[in-house]
Amino acid sequence: MDFREYLDRCDSVTCIMSVEKKPDGSYGDIRIVDGNKAYIDSIERNNDVSDVAKEKVFVPNSLYTKYFPFDLNFENYCYRAAVKKEVLHAYVHPERFDIWFNLFFMPVTSDDENMGYCTYTYTASSEPNPELMSNTSLEIASNVLQACIKLYSGSDFQTSIDDVVAHIRKITNANRCVLLLTDFSAGMCRLLSDNHVIEGPQGSIDKIITGEFFDIVSTWPATVDGSDCLIIQDEKDMEFLKSKNPVWYESLKQYDVNTLVLFPINYGGETKGYIWATDFDVENALKIKDILESTTYFIAYAIANYQLLNRLEIMSTIDLLTGIKNRNAMNNYVNALVEGKEEYPENLRVVFADLNGLKQTNDSCGHIAGDLLLKNAALILQDTFIGQDVYRAGGDEFTVFVSGMSDEEFEQKIAKLRSYADNSDGVSFAVGYCCDEGRKDIRNTMSLADERMYADKEYYYDRHPERRHK
Repeated sequence: MDFREYLDRCDSVTCIMSVEKKPDGSYGDIRIVDGNKAYIDSIERNNDVSDVAKEKVFVPNSLYTKYFPFDLNFENYCYRAAVKKEVLHAYVHPERFDIWFNLFFMPVTSDDENMGYCTYTYTASSEPNPELMSNTSLEIASNVLQACIKLYSGSDFQTSIDDVVAHIRKITNANRCVLLLTDFSAGMCRLLSDNHVIEGPQGSIDKIITGEFFDIVSTWPATVDGSDCLIIQDEKDMEFLKSKNPVWYESLKQYDVNTLVLFPINYGGETKGYIWATDFDVENALKIKDILESTTYFIAYAIANYQLLNRLEIMSTIDLLTGIKNRNAMNNYVNALVEGKEEYPENLRVVFADLNGLKQTNDSCGHIAGDLLLKNAALILQDTFIGQDVYRAGGDEFTVFVSGMSDEEFEQKIAKLRSYADNSDGVSFAVGYCCDEGRKDIRNTMSLADERMYADKEYYYDRHPERRHK
C-alpha cells in the first residue's frame, strides 16, 4: 500500500505502523512503514536521549526497534489500533525523555488479511499540559477524582494511602494492589500499603518485602526501560519479561502471578516508589493504564509532601551536631508522660550529664574542638546507655531516661561516666541522677537529678579551678 500522499498532507509528526497478525490472534513484527518529513527528521536527528537507538538513517518498513527501544506499551497501542481497529489517545511522559508526548493511534484500512495498519501521530512539549492531563473519559476522570478525594480526606496519611490502594485494586479488578516506597541511594525499600483478595501461596507480603527484595526492585528501572509503566497481559508478555529479567520472572511465577501492571511513582526527577496490581482485568488494560497514569501523579505529590513533613519533624527533634535527640524531643516525651499519652516506664531513672570545661576548650582551642568534644560526649553516652533515650538538653548538657535496668547494672554505668571526671584532655562529665521510684512524677525526678548534677559540677570545679568559667 502507498501511504505517501496521505503522509505528505500531515503537518504533525506522523508515520504509518504495520502490525503482523498471527492465526492465534497474537501479533508478530511491528514496523514503521513510512513517515512524513517531520517524523523522518525526528528519527534522523536521533532525539532519543538514551544510547539504544541503533540507526540514524530512516529506512522504510523497518522494525520500530531499529530506532527506539522495545516498548510493550507502544506495541499494545499499535496492535489495538491496527488489528482491533480502536481509536486511541494517550498523554505520557516516558522516563527516557524530558518531554511529554500527546499520542494518537488511528486504524487504517488494510488490503492484506495478515497485516494491520495504523497511523501514529504525536506532538511534544517540555512541560505538562493540565488540559491534556484532564482531557479524559468521564469514567476515568471519575475514578481519578475518587482516588484524590480518598487521598486527601483521610484522618491520617496511612489511612488515606490504604484507601487509595484499595480503590485501585477494586477498579483494576486485581487480586492484589501494592504500594512500595523506595530509596535507591540507600538501597532500601519498604511496604507502604497492600490490599488483596486472596493471599498468595507464600503467605503475607510482609514476609516477601524484606531487605533482600530490593535486589529485585533495583532491576525494575532497566526492565521498564524508560517507559512510563510496564503491563504484562499474557504469556507472550511474560516471555518478554523472562528474556529481559529472568530473576523477576521466576519470582512472579513463584507467587503465581500471571498478569501485572507496574507504575513507577516519580516526583522531582526521583523515583519515590512503585505501585502495582497483579492478576488484573486485562480486557480493560488501557483504561487501567490511563487511570493509574493520572492517579500516580497525585500519589507521588502526596508521598513527597509526607516525606518532607517527616524530614522537618526529624529536624525539629534531632540535634544536628551530635545526631541524638534534642531538647524539643525531650520536652515532647516528658509532656506525653505527664498527659498520659505515653505509658510510664517502670523503675524510671533520669541521668543528667554535663560536660566540664567546654567553654575553656572553645576559648583555648576553638569551636571546632568544642564541637568535637560534644560529639564524643554523645557517643560515650550512647555507648554507655545502649537502647536508652539520650538527649542533648542544652549547650553542654545531656539527659538520659533509663528504664528496664537493674540497680547493679545502672550503678556500673554511672561509675563509668564518673570515671571521665578527671579527664582534662577530653570528655569530662559532671553527673547527677534520680530514680522515680514509682512516684510517676517525671518533672520532680528531673529536678532532683539536675540539682545533683550541679552539685557534682561544683565539686569538680573545686578540684579544678583552672577550668571554671570566667
